Amino acid sequence: MGLAPRNCTSNMLLPTLYSFRRCPYAMRARLGILLSGQKVSLKEIILKHKPEPMLAASPKGTVPVLILQDGTVIEESLEIMCWALTNNDPQNLLLSHNPQQQEFAQALIHTNDHSFKPWLDKYKYADRYPEHSEQYYRQQGEQYIAQLESILSKQPQLMGHQASIADYAIFPFIRQFASVDKIWFAHSDYLNVQRWLKAHVESDDFSAIMKKYPTWLESGDSFEFGLMSN
Repeated sequence: MGLAPRNCTSNMLLPTLYSFRRCPYAMRARLGILLSGQKVSLKEIILKHKPEPMLAASPKGTVPVLILQDGTVIEESLEIMCWALTNNDPQNLLLSHNPQQQEFAQALIHTNDHSFKPWLDKYKYADRYPEHSEQYYRQQGEQYIAQLESILSKQPQLMGHQASIADYAIFPFIRQFASVDKIWFAHSDYLNVQRWLKAHVESDDFSAIMKKYPTWLESGDSFEFGLMSN
């Protein structure tokens, strides 16, 4: 498994993915694409200088944005993951034929995106939210971390023994939470979350999706991104 790094500026046959390397939403989208074996033309952007073609396709101006060959725009990271894995899901990350697990995975991701993420933002940028202390915001986020810790104390991944869409959709955000105060997190009681996060962050898949690319506006280059056979 690996990335095909060649320039594909002239290749109009691939979907176009506008991405920002460090954004956890973009990370989950790239993971879904990689793990599905799909290929896209990746255009790396700078959030302070968003390309006009991206804004024309998705006026909300956030990444990731996926533009399919027929012009269809997918502008939500989870929808990009589902698009990719619906096309090809060799590891059964979508938990096919197990509606109960699918429902639980959806609930965990929903809590991550709608409850945990707002507290994560306030924890990460506590100086912008002086109403409360950084510790207060961390404690609010810890409620979700504790939920994950309870699950991971019983099994290696969120849905059992094998990783699923829940793990790949969630761990980029837990990585961000852990990075706010690395010393505190390393000494916290969330040993199973630490173990789970470490395994994902140190995986070949994560290394692959975190490859650095020149920005599209500066270089004019897009790059073929996705699974490449060895």
